[in-house]
Amino acid sequence: MDEEQQATRPEQAHGPLAGFTVGVTAARRADELGALLQRRGAQVLHAPALRIVPLADDSELLVATKELIDQAPDVVIATTAIGFRGWVEAADGWGLGEDLLGRLRGVELLARGPKVKGAVRAAGLTEEWSPSSESMAEVLERLLDEGVEGRRIAVQLHGEPLPGFVEALREAGGEVVGVPVYRWLPPQDIGPVDRLLDATVSGGVDALTFTSAPAATALLRRAEERGLTAELLAALHHDVLAACVGPVTAVPLQVHGVDTVQPERFRLGPLVQLLCKELPTRARTLPIAGHQMQIRGQAVVVDDELRPVPPAGMSLLRSLARRPGWVVSRAELLRALPGAGRDEHAVETAMARLRSSLGTPKLIQTVVKRGYRLALDPAADAKYADA
Repeated sequence: MDEEQQATRPEQAHGPLAGFTVGVTAARRADELGALLQRRGAQVLHAPALRIVPLADDSELLVATKELIDQAPDVVIATTAIGFRGWVEAADGWGLGEDLLGRLRGVELLARGPKVKGAVRAAGLTEEWSPSSESMAEVLERLLDEGVEGRRIAVQLHGEPLPGFVEALREAGGEVVGVPVYRWLPPQDIGPVDRLLDATVSGGVDALTFTSAPAATALLRRAEERGLTAELLAALHHDVLAACVGPVTAVPLQVHGVDTVQPERFRLGPLVQLLCKELPTRARTLPIAGHQMQIRGQAVVVDDELRPVPPAGMSLLRSLARRPGWVVSRAELLRALPGAGRDEHAVETAMARLRSSLGTPKLIQTVVKRGYRLALDPAADAKYADA
């Protein structure tokens, strides 16, 4: 199918992520990720879980740089392009740029992937080796095969300890020096993180994106501080998709038993493409009153037309859709309404707004003195009879 044909497909009119809300926890390149998501129709909640210490102000990096210049390592491992470039630029600012580059020319320099390789060469250096897989596991395998006993190995850290990597080198007899090319601190304003947590546990978010392991760790830590760990993990286990840019980023979530999805290529574009594939497939489509109704996170698609629905209406619709065609009592629907209290009139008000939002009132039937039901097509009744 060519691009012109794709543009005419009904779902392209509103975007594959329309009706879904995606949380962005990144501090770095968050604007780029948010723009990619919005371009595909998503509503974005941005809450940087951490902030990055500017390299030029980082005293820990300065100390590590001077130490490496004074005492040469045998191996230097460059793990991220932006981190390597920033390290060289920071060293220039401290008047140590030429000394650092001179030292790096005399060591075994390993680059984790093609982007890092490009940054290394842009600095006038040449890497000795780079894994085709962009995997730190392959880097570790090479070093252990070579033997690291008594060797001094400098590892460019990128915000978090590399799980098992440093420990394995040390157990094999290597001396490991960490180069903290950027460090993370809590955000200056914790409010956006708290709002993202509240939205996640209350059903207002369909997916959370993570582009670094520290961000995942920080969100989990903040949930623990607020007593929301159980609620957050329950949401991530069932209703909220956790999308990570790569396997290292996913580790803090997987430790808690959270299943994650990751693109084959560890980049922002493929991460967004993965969400475009995964989220619509998680949306339920039902044959209702002669129409096709797809229930997305915060909206409904009726016959390929996107219909935004207010939160109260979505709560009612999800309750009705759990058992399509079955009558749901007003009392049960009242319990589904957030903060509705005990007045069943709130159900009638929210139901009227829901029907108006759907644009086709007959999708939901009133069953006198009993409640409401989705007007499931007769041919589909048998399929959902025992749902």
